[in-house]
Amino acid sequence: MEAEAYRAYCLQSVAAAYDVVLITSEEPTWEVPYLRDCVVVSDPADQAALSAAGRQLAERYDLAGVFTWTEWYLVPVARLARRLGLSTTAPEAMQACRNKATSRVLFARQGVPSAASVSVRTLGEAEAAAQRIGYPLVLKPAAHAASIGVIRADTPEQLTAAFAFADQAAGLGRESTSVLVEEYLDGPEVSVECVTHRSKTTVVAVTRKTVSAPPFFEELAHCVDAADPLLDVVTPVAQAAIHALGITGGVSHVEMRLVDGRPRLVEVNGRIGGDMIGHLVHLATGVDLPRAAADIACGRAPDLTPTRSLAAAIQLLYPDTSGTLLRLGCDGASPDWLERVSFQHQVGDQLLLPADGGNMWTARIGYLITTGIDAAEAYAHAAEAYRSLTIEVAAEEEDAVAAS
Repeated sequence: MEAEAYRAYCLQSVAAAYDVVLITSEEPTWEVPYLRDCVVVSDPADQAALSAAGRQLAERYDLAGVFTWTEWYLVPVARLARRLGLSTTAPEAMQACRNKATSRVLFARQGVPSAASVSVRTLGEAEAAAQRIGYPLVLKPAAHAASIGVIRADTPEQLTAAFAFADQAAGLGRESTSVLVEEYLDGPEVSVECVTHRSKTTVVAVTRKTVSAPPFFEELAHCVDAADPLLDVVTPVAQAAIHALGITGGVSHVEMRLVDGRPRLVEVNGRIGGDMIGHLVHLATGVDLPRAAADIACGRAPDLTPTRSLAAAIQLLYPDTSGTLLRLGCDGASPDWLERVSFQHQVGDQLLLPADGGNMWTARIGYLITTGIDAAEAYAHAAEAYRSLTIEVAAEEEDAVAAS
């Protein structure tokens, strides 16, 4: 259900232009109308299983390209494309995206403004790194995504628990199980949505982000404005970061913070951004990022011509407390500017916030998407739509708490 809620638009876009054959870990359900064929493997991140599935499909069809929008499959899919003789960014570049420690080294080598960072394995090493970098700090797994295991520590007293939190998540990583201790970049967070074709990168949009209060970094909202004045500010740094990592083709989601108005890199994700950001880009600019990714994978030049200049925002729905979801709904009104409301939990589900050991999948109730002539209007519409929702959660040991 979560995959459909957040990635159906990608599959719809690609299937409108290409015959799609899918390698997946589960029997397809909602995907079926968009597929010509599929192969189910237990774990697409398993290189041997993925390669065998790819060879199986190559025997049935004349494959034109292969790509993924799933973070955990970036390196295996690049290797699969290379083995099938298809267009791809080098697996080594995808590996550099996946391992944030490697990214930091390459950024420093190419002079891309980034954060001071030290890779550590133990609490003692983390304490030593903290003394060198200074507080506040950010601790994060070297090879994760979606803010999993990312936490801020403001004092030495907070470091022990912060390291344990990041280290637990890092232990689940495939490319690396180390933890990064990094300088905290104090400033607004944005992402830059980029398309690279034959090593030339075009910045399509900038996404302004709203994140939770420290110590966690849960993303609460995003907004894309086609006329955002930050585009000129962030474009050179985003292009330099992609070049430093060796990305030669595909869609990239480049995260950065503006420190004293100047961009500094957080990370580069070698795929379409999550949280429906690609859909926001399409609503705001008319540029189709999933179609662009498919075109590049098939060796074709993507069409990046903007066809509109609007703004689009997504409000991600979280409860105020962990507990049982008691009531969930909306008033049924559907103004033109309310593009959609999507719920990924239902009444009776248990919700668990990151502060209580959860993550975005256990905490997030769903989202709503609104549009406007500019960012201010899109945000205002999001606030109005949020007020129309009914979300009631019963804390485990307290009376029911209404979140809106």
